[in-house]
Amino acid sequence: MFEAKVASGNGEQVLSRDVYRLGHRLDFFRMLSFFYTTVGFFFNTMMVILTVYAFLWGRLYLALSGVENAALSSSSDNNRALGAILNQQFIIQLGLFTALPMIVENSLERGFLQAIWDFITMQLQLSSVFYTFSMGTRTHYFGRTVLHGGAKYRATGRGFVVQHKSFAENYRLYARSHFVKAIELGLILIVYASHSPVAKDTFVYIALTISSWFLVLSWIMAPFVFNPSGFDWLKTVYDFDEFMNWIWYHGGVFAKAEQSWERWWYEEQDHLRTTGLWGKLLEIILDLRFFFFQYGIVYQLGIANHSTSIAVYLLSWIYIFVAFGIYLVISYARDKYAAKEHIYFRMVQFLVIILGILVIIALLEFTAFNFADIFTSLLAFIPTGWGLISIAQVLRPFLQSTWLWESVVSVARLYDIMFGVLVMVPLAFLSWMPGFQSMQTRILFNEAFSRGLRIFQLVTGKKSSDS
Repeated sequence: MFEAKVASGNGEQVLSRDVYRLGHRLDFFRMLSFFYTTVGFFFNTMMVILTVYAFLWGRLYLALSGVENAALSSSSDNNRALGAILNQQFIIQLGLFTALPMIVENSLERGFLQAIWDFITMQLQLSSVFYTFSMGTRTHYFGRTVLHGGAKYRATGRGFVVQHKSFAENYRLYARSHFVKAIELGLILIVYASHSPVAKDTFVYIALTISSWFLVLSWIMAPFVFNPSGFDWLKTVYDFDEFMNWIWYHGGVFAKAEQSWERWWYEEQDHLRTTGLWGKLLEIILDLRFFFFQYGIVYQLGIANHSTSIAVYLLSWIYIFVAFGIYLVISYARDKYAAKEHIYFRMVQFLVIILGILVIIALLEFTAFNFADIFTSLLAFIPTGWGLISIAQVLRPFLQSTWLWESVVSVARLYDIMFGVLVMVPLAFLSWMPGFQSMQTRILFNEAFSRGLRIFQLVTGKKSSDS
């Protein structure tokens, strides 16, 4: 929250007339000094993350459009030079160049060997994970404030630092700023791995995307790596139960965001209510990127039969409308029949399942459809649904008074459940693995505190088992 508060404040400074006038009246060197001591740090951080986005979306376009395959199949010198340029950038991605000034400064102050040792120690203490995560925080709130304004005071408090934070609280804080963005980038990397001819060479794919995967894992796992007792199995189980209770608790008018998912979801849209027309238009344009997954992947499906006609993409929207229609029918049946006439609700579910099976059989019989298309299409249509929800949030003043808005809220709840489960899966796996909790405690705290915490866990565990 502190990083968010400072980043939002710098975003407001970018929009202020004071910075505009200073920029026009300062000479070049004083302007550089002003830039790098105020808003420049946050602007550069945002440019780094935007560069990662541009790089990954560009590689995805090259893979899905067939340009990459055509470039590799051609043996011209120009294409070989282009491939050499594209495939050498991973050296810069490793972060060695950005860490070089720090190593040089430490070597001047403490000696070269001590500077190298300090650098290695910082990596073992996962400082790169922490810094990468904080870059995401600064980028999200700085960029959002530049687009929409609305910086506000955030009460960070002065609480006890060594305190376990629940999964639901971490999700509320980092879902929109880190988790959703990490899942988006991870999905790009997965689609690229499955459709790019370059990715068929495992070493080339790893070298090309290792820093991007590091960013994805850092944005997902950092809140739990630096969370005391973050890999305790019992705490993980209790946290997931609390998260599901928070998701499904509807509450009332006076419910707080800590109690109700719906209240939190509305509070996350406050910046869209105060923004102007240009802010809404830019937000919609940014949300359109989620439709590219569908546009690129539907042509790779077996049912497309290698067709490149625009009709393939237009017909794929039938799937979206049918899925939404089925959801509306089941929701209506649940609201009307589930409580009193349960047999009718089960009958509706049965008919929907039978209809779905018949449609799949017909597609297998009369088209080039295959079972792999079912799973591949999920990579196309799930991002499209999230893009539609994001656009619906921008258009909330027009949709909230219609019957459609309740369905938008219900689908958005399902998406947050899916995001929460995707984040919880690696956390649950590491909590289940023996030794990770002790390793995390040793990394986070000094030896005396780690030993005391371990003894405390053994004593309390023995007491609970005796009772």
